[in-house]
Amino acid sequence: MNWYCDVAIGDPLHGPYHDDEYGLPRDGEAVLFELLALEIFQAGLSWELMLKKRPNFFKAFDGFDVDTVAAYGDEDTARLLGDAGIVRNRLKIASIIENAKRIQAMRDSHGGFAEFLVAHHPMPKSGWVKLFKKTLKFTGGEIVNEFLMSLGYLPGAHRPDCPAHARIIKAKPPWMRVDASIYDE
Repeated sequence: MNWYCDVAIGDPLHGPYHDDEYGLPRDGEAVLFELLALEIFQAGLSWELMLKKRPNFFKAFDGFDVDTVAAYGDEDTARLLGDAGIVRNRLKIASIIENAKRIQAMRDSHGGFAEFLVAHHPMPKSGWVKLFKKTLKFTGGEIVNEFLMSLGYLPGAHRPDCPAHARIIKAKPPWMRVDASIYDE
């Protein structure tokens, strides 16, 4: 089912993310924004690279403070494109800045990013992908799937026999709170 459990358990880099974050519900605006940004930056690259560069991303994007990133201008874009500690992809950087602005707008429309997610749950993956493509930039199917699995909105983050799965079950992530047939596509 999930190959990540096979490679992550006990790994010094993947292990802490796998064991303590992946699949567990979280809702802080900066946390959600960071996870979305990491998934966007990961597109076409490895998750291992994202975990290695995660502290650099956090610093480069001012702790993923939505208001700060939304106010980035040409100088900030140039700074980010020159930062060897992050993924220097102009389209991805531009999408992160634009997504910060769109997350700001979610405060008015839904009360915030976390509330936006709650307002649209439950939904099958295909519905989430359509919604994200309409609402946010650079959010294809795999990015949306991994982002929502990482937060517990979609099932499948861990195999049932994975020790982390038991911790997730205790946390009662959003995917567990509805009829599982919603996820059948």
